[in-house]
Amino acid sequence: MAKSISVKDLDIYYGDFLAVQGVTMSIKSKAVTAFIGPSGCGKSTFLRSLNRMHEVIPGARVEGDVVVDGQSLYDPGVDPVAVRREIGMVFQRPNPFPTMSIYDNVLAGNKLNNKRMKKSEADDIVERSLKGANLWTEVKDRLGKPGMGLSGGQQQRLCIARAIAVQPQVLLMDEPCSALDPISTAAIEDLIHDLKSDYTIVIVTHNMQQAARVSDDTGFFNLKAVGEPGHLVEFNPTKQVFSNPDNEATEAYISGRFG
Repeated sequence: MAKSISVKDLDIYYGDFLAVQGVTMSIKSKAVTAFIGPSGCGKSTFLRSLNRMHEVIPGARVEGDVVVDGQSLYDPGVDPVAVRREIGMVFQRPNPFPTMSIYDNVLAGNKLNNKRMKKSEADDIVERSLKGANLWTEVKDRLGKPGMGLSGGQQQRLCIARAIAVQPQVLLMDEPCSALDPISTAAIEDLIHDLKSDYTIVIVTHNMQQAARVSDDTGFFNLKAVGEPGHLVEFNPTKQVFSNPDNEATEAYISGRFG
């Protein structure tokens, strides 16, 4: 079941450097939330804090709280690996495992979690996940072929299939279309729309038209000055953000007057 996320007074540090300051928001379940803003304003850093992925960088830490359906992700007893199992991530560039077949790429997360499967169960997971990523029809007759042999758009959908194969509750996407052509981008956007009936989806995008097309809510991040921490300027329903934003800086960014 898709889960909601509550963020309160979140500060994100890399060592002594405060990268993102004071973020508070509520992310709805079974909806698409988009983050927009200029480069370097902390969008991706904040996204990675939602499944503790930022902690792979030495010295990274947070103050404040991220709560998923009543459970604080940063409680001392919470296993970051378990968090990442429940809150999956798709990265900016497609990253299929180069030595693995399409079939094995889909199952990689399940195997990493030491899940023992019968062949029939593995087959079912692969088919379900590839269908969920709208890729099954295109690859069902070449599951044994390398995942790297697919087109860029197909590779990204394969990575989405790999992410949903472990049945996460939330799916994070960090600029999932930035390396793709317009046709592949449209396919991913259609897929995001389809997936939100089962998942809570959070995306970072520099494409404001994409945010307007695919998301239900939008957060605008910005910097007060170079070297200052990023902060959340506005978080509202997408239609409001793009038609009648609360903040002048939001309107200036969306209209192209800065950023």
